[in-house]
Amino acid sequence: MRKLFCEISPVTYKISITKERTLRSMKDHIHNVLFAQQKSEDLLPIVLNKHNSLIRRRLGNVNMELQENKFINLSLSTPKINKICIRPNEVFSFWKLVGNPVKRKGYKEGLTISSGKATSGIGGGMCQFTNLIHWMVLHTSLTIIEHHHHDAYDLFPDFNRQIPFGTGTSIMYNYLDYRFKNETDKTYQIVVYMTDEYLCGEMRCDKKEDVKYHIVIEDEYFSKENGNVYRNGKVYRKTIDVCTGNCIKKECIRVNHAKVLYDTSNLKIKES
Repeated sequence: MRKLFCEISPVTYKISITKERTLRSMKDHIHNVLFAQQKSEDLLPIVLNKHNSLIRRRLGNVNMELQENKFINLSLSTPKINKICIRPNEVFSFWKLVGNPVKRKGYKEGLTISSGKATSGIGGGMCQFTNLIHWMVLHTSLTIIEHHHHDAYDLFPDFNRQIPFGTGTSIMYNYLDYRFKNETDKTYQIVVYMTDEYLCGEMRCDKKEDVKYHIVIEDEYFSKENGNVYRNGKVYRKTIDVCTGNCIKKECIRVNHAKVLYDTSNLKIKES
């Protein structure tokens, strides 16, 4: 199979990365994107949702030192996001706020996912941060405008999984970003902080919303196809009327069909 230009050598990889980053900066400049940049020490009054994400998860045979380094990486990036306000028509960009997670800023070697494999890189592990933000955004009326997945593969057996498979994110400075836009008349605020065990988040707002959202997974099962095992399922977002409690909309936001890359001997597998 013919290699891509970025796969030829470390030099061509760096050239490709530089090109993508330059294109990203040019596009943002040309489109004159209005980014959220202002913080407020005064917390907005309405807490729409909260979520805590366990920092040190045991992921197969991944070196736990990478999990410790992730703690450091998150501790450096969390203050960049904490208390940011997203006003009407503003765009939240994770990388615009956090910046390039390089070694000279104190970032460590953490877990990364590349071509369906667990590897490591400086600043690794921060997709957990965008996972947390994405989960909170899914429970609001905000509009997601950029979201990348790395869930074509199921890399690790479930361990203290709190949210449905398929609701994760993939990021790479700065051309794989996580972005959402505030197309409402409300102002939102993200509050994030860390304990020794958890990355904690709150999504706040200046006004109450008329609806609330529930994220559920249905039809989840493992199948065997051509000798490979796949995780299947459909992730739905239900819109609930706050006054009546009735579901007024149900939309499928993700269809999972992910190749399982760990030991499947203990899984209940449905033969296709």
